Amino acid sequence: MDAIFTRTSVRSYEDKPVEQEKIEMILRAAMAAPSSSNQQPWEFYIVTNRDMLEQLSKVKPFAEMTAKAPVAIVPCQRKNGLRTPIRASIDMAICAENILLEIEAQGLGGVMLGVAPDQAVMDKVGEIIHVREDLEPFTIIPFGYPEKKHPQQDRFDETRVHYIP
Repeated sequence: MDAIFTRTSVRSYEDKPVEQEKIEMILRAAMAAPSSSNQQPWEFYIVTNRDMLEQLSKVKPFAEMTAKAPVAIVPCQRKNGLRTPIRASIDMAICAENILLEIEAQGLGGVMLGVAPDQAVMDKVGEIIHVREDLEPFTIIPFGYPEKKHPQQDRFDETRVHYIP
């Protein structure tokens, strides 16, 4: 899978909308993520509203690229009805990685901005995009057509691998 080895965090985007078909494929990839006991704790808010993107860019340090992104996905975690709630944040992280990989596969670029578990940031995001009370924002992923693409660094470090015979 090439996307694993080509994906980088992209923080600047062309002033060009992202096609609905690409957004749907990204959402399909998100929902294809494995989850504990198949609980699928996710719901998604797709933000294209310029005012909301601007507001999201100010919820935490280093989120400013959100203001210039044509779209952002805010994956939210359900609070209720989970079979293994202690594992829901792991499920959400796997889901977010699928989103990032499909963004890359679609010829786009994006970046994951940490929201959870910082309750103050989660609350701000929820207020801005009007998240239902039974959901909590997990992350913000602004994305679009990259202005510039950088090669991924080779991070393989054999000293961190321990074989057990």
